Amino acid sequence: MIVDDVAGLRRVLQANRVIAVVGLSPNWNRPSYFAAKYMLEHGYTVIPVNPSATEILGQKCYPDLGAIPVRVDLVDVFRKPDDVMPIADEAIRIGARCLWLQLGVINREAAAKADAAGLDVVMDRCVKIEYARLFGGLNFAGVNTQVISAKRPPCPPLQG
Repeated sequence: MIVDDVAGLRRVLQANRVIAVVGLSPNWNRPSYFAAKYMLEHGYTVIPVNPSATEILGQKCYPDLGAIPVRVDLVDVFRKPDDVMPIADEAIRIGARCLWLQLGVINREAAAKADAAGLDVVMDRCVKIEYARLFGGLNFAGVNTQVISAKRPPCPPLQG
């Protein structure tokens, strides 16, 4: 089912606790790293999928979805849209329950194929942003950096 409503997103995030992040970068300043770190810190099992790394965020990294030895609930895709179809095929083959395409990753053909196979499909959304929006943690700046707070500091006294 194509999921694009609050109730559906909440259901997907509550029901799917093991996330394989395809295209997870080992670079701390990349969006995939930030999102995966956030989900790890919020109780999810995160499995990195990147053929050029052996470990990311302290988690063993796998070259592809088929190499993961445990059941994967949600496949979170940080790859360009042209790369999504084989990932969708793998997600179907391993029995994942959800194919999640990150912000800017739009592949309607792959989404339709995953949907037809019975997977929930979320497209053009960030798992970290949706989790924070639906379960708390999204502050004024839109990210929970633990530096910026929704609490406003007192105004400085007027000069002169």
